[in-house]
Parts: sequence; structure tokens; C-alpha cells
Amino acid sequence: MSFQDPENEDHHVGTRDLTRWTTPLGRFLVTCVRSVAQWIGPRWALLLLLVVGIGAAVSLTVASAEVYEAVVEEDGIAALDRPALNAALELREPWLNGAATAFTHLGGPIGMPILATCAVLALTLVRRSVTPLILMVVAAGGSLLMTVLGKDAIGRLRPDLQYAVPPFEMSPSFPSGHTLNAVVISGITAYLLVLRQHSKRARALTITAAVLFAFIMGLTRVYLGHHWVTDVAVAWTLGLAWLALVITAHRLLLTFRNYRRERRA
Repeated sequence: MSFQDPENEDHHVGTRDLTRWTTPLGRFLVTCVRSVAQWIGPRWALLLLLVVGIGAAVSLTVASAEVYEAVVEEDGIAALDRPALNAALELREPWLNGAATAFTHLGGPIGMPILATCAVLALTLVRRSVTPLILMVVAAGGSLLMTVLGKDAIGRLRPDLQYAVPPFEMSPSFPSGHTLNAVVISGITAYLLVLRQHSKRARALTITAAVLFAFIMGLTRVYLGHHWVTDVAVAWTLGLAWLALVITAHRLLLTFRNYRRERRA
């Protein structure tokens, strides 16, 4: 079985050509990276961009932690934490607790790696391409790094165990790793699927499913008393930022591959 990517792989989402950058910021980014890609090749340029991106993601995580601490001191958005937990306590029912626990396990240290592995294996075999494997490893690795650094930087305590639904978790609370990983893994999977879907309805359903998965994952973490709502909110924003960077890096790789083919033609 050959895993060579087709020449025209992934260039379009519907009628939109991903190798054409229409915004000034996009064209500026292409100009900045093009010389590097011509010098060391598109794949190495992509790797370099992702390394820089990981540095930016780490900085964003630390900055988010600093901003969060400042907000807590001023009783800003953190004032939402207690009301959100109280609302969750009022909503709890035995059947809903069981359903939320089962769902949140999908984003845990066992469930999420299994989901990610199944998704990447299926996409790699169906597409006969290593692109899904590379993107998933990079995306998941960055997500894990942001989770670990964020928890170490803040060391925030979770809600008291008396408010949590078992099984209990003892690691630091900020940010929510379940939520962050759900955003990134479901987002990359959706992106890879959308690249090969020709129907607008199929693309819309795929994106909606990914958004709902990440959104509900965050809600279950608050509902079960395993995280504060601000832990989840920051995880959503960090996950979206990292996801956008990985997708942008992939678009740049496609752009420079296409540019080199046009020069040879």
C-alpha cells in the first residue's frame, strides 16, 4: 500500500481553494514563510512553523494563567464559578450523572487516546496518506503540553469533593484537559473529514458534531463538579487557538507544494 499524497490532495473545501490566500494577513504570512520553504523544503518549513507555534501556544498558556490569576484577585470572570457549580448541583439527577460520567470518560486519559487512535488509523488507511497521522500527533502533542504546563503554572484546586460526582480526580484544575483535548482532537478529525467531503450538508454536519462534542465535554466537567467554569472556558479558547495554528500550518504546506509544482510546470 502506497502512502504518497496525491498532487491535488486537500486543496479545496467546496469551491474554496486553500492554497489561495485572499486576506492581507494571509498573504503576508505566505510571503514571510515562502523563502524558508524554498530554502529547506515545504515539509521542514511546516515543522519549523509548528515548533514556533508550540512556543506560541506555551506562551499563550502561561499568559492565560497570569491573566486568570489577575482576574481571580479582582473577582472578575471567576465570580461565575460558584453560580455555575450551584446551578449544576440543582440539575443533578442519578440518570443524568451516569450519562455525563460516561460521556466525560471519552475525553479522559484512556478514552481520548483510543478515540484519537481509531480516528487517525481510519483516516490514514482510507486516505492512503500519512497526513492524518502527522496532523493528529502534532495537534494532540501540543494540546497535552498546554494542559500540563497550565496545570503546573496555576496549581488551582478543583471544587471540593463534596460537590463532585465520583470517580474523583486529584490533579490541578486549570485548564480542563478533557475539554482542551476534545476541542483539538475533534477539530482535527473534522478538518480532515471536511477536506474530502463534497456535500455542504455533510461538511455542516461534521463541523456541528465536532463543536457539540467539545462543547458538551466542557459542560459535563462543570456539571460533575470536576472543574470550575473558567477552567473550561480557557480550555475552549486555548484549544481553538492551537487548532487554528495547526490548520494554518497545513494550508501553508499545501500552498508551497502547489507553488513548487507551478514553477516546475
